Amino acid sequence: MSIGGRILRFFTGYNGPIRQDGYQMSVPLQHSGPAAAAVNFDTAMSVSAFWASARLLSETVAAMPIKCYRAENGGRSQDTDYRLWRLLNYQPNRYQTRTEFFETVMLNLVTTGNSYCALERNARQEVVSIMPLMASQMDVELLDDGTVTYRYYGGDGTVRVFAAESIWHVKLFGNGVVGMSPLAYARNSLGIAIASADRASTLAKSGGKTNGILMVDKLLTPEQRATIRKNMAGLTDGGADKLFVLEADMKFERTSLSPQDMQLLETRRFQIEDVARFMGVPSVLINDTSGTTAWGSGIQQIMEGFYKLNLRPYLERLESSLKRHMMPRSDWDTVDIEFDFDALLRADRKTRAEAARAEVNAGLLTPNEGRSEEGRPPKEGGDDIYLNGSLVPAGRGQDNGSQTPAASE
Repeated sequence: MSIGGRILRFFTGYNGPIRQDGYQMSVPLQHSGPAAAAVNFDTAMSVSAFWASARLLSETVAAMPIKCYRAENGGRSQDTDYRLWRLLNYQPNRYQTRTEFFETVMLNLVTTGNSYCALERNARQEVVSIMPLMASQMDVELLDDGTVTYRYYGGDGTVRVFAAESIWHVKLFGNGVVGMSPLAYARNSLGIAIASADRASTLAKSGGKTNGILMVDKLLTPEQRATIRKNMAGLTDGGADKLFVLEADMKFERTSLSPQDMQLLETRRFQIEDVARFMGVPSVLINDTSGTTAWGSGIQQIMEGFYKLNLRPYLERLESSLKRHMMPRSDWDTVDIEFDFDALLRADRKTRAEAARAEVNAGLLTPNEGRSEEGRPPKEGGDDIYLNGSLVPAGRGQDNGSQTPAASE
């Protein structure tokens, strides 16, 4: 750690990662206390709320179409011949489809706060392959001259060092070099969820029986204690229902709390909301039906809010990072590769038809452009802009030689 870093932490008490430390960390350097259960990627993914949140974010982004636009004549048109777009859209690498690739990228991003991909370029410095690398195996170091290097630790003990130009690094908010890990910072909440699930599993296995003390009014020999433990083990263990007879003034007193006393169900229900909050997902979208408006009249507004406030920032990160790391500077002002966000907000067929009719009447769309949005082939004469009301092609006269409404006005 640098001297400046030590001074900052001494006077401010700040224990998070700072840029002067060299090696960058996306996890907390200090915890207030031990977690209720061991938390890592595998145990966290066993929590249904965490799994559902990661899956929702990953699959939603991966399922969105990607489009490439080129600026021309004051507007934009789609460019289906752009090399990088074709690579991303059809086969980012030799193992994955576009959907599988972006699922991997997003899964790393939403769990660890960072997503890394190795870039392979040809002699013209064009990207020809994008291979995802697991974020848990990557170390990021900020050198004294401001450059960033990446060390990737393989499963066979090998270490590969990458320059910044060879890595596509997408990160959540953090110190500017690495993003902060939702999995690491949600450690306590996930620990409670895991411990609650383990306790519920133990109770289910034992038939809901809790631990206790069997009290006897006299001293017992070790052999007698062992015999009583064996004969009365069913009071606390096993799922079978038995009738036990306590003799000689024996008494059984429960020592552990019942599920009701522990409010186990309420705890598990709350953890759904807490984990969803860490992941930036409305709990109703991961099948939390405890709310009265679940999948009711307010769900459309909840989904639109999720798309705009939670999902859109992920798309902006990916789009800006694609341009920064993979596109030549000469294309930055003229070419855009974007996720088709409108596909998420696509309305029902009746609403789409009404919107298309209104836009055609207002001269914002040609009929063929409206047909194209519905996947229908163009029609002859459908490339003209029409005027509101009379649906007369703009700039054309009537059959009787009169002026168009636009001209007469």
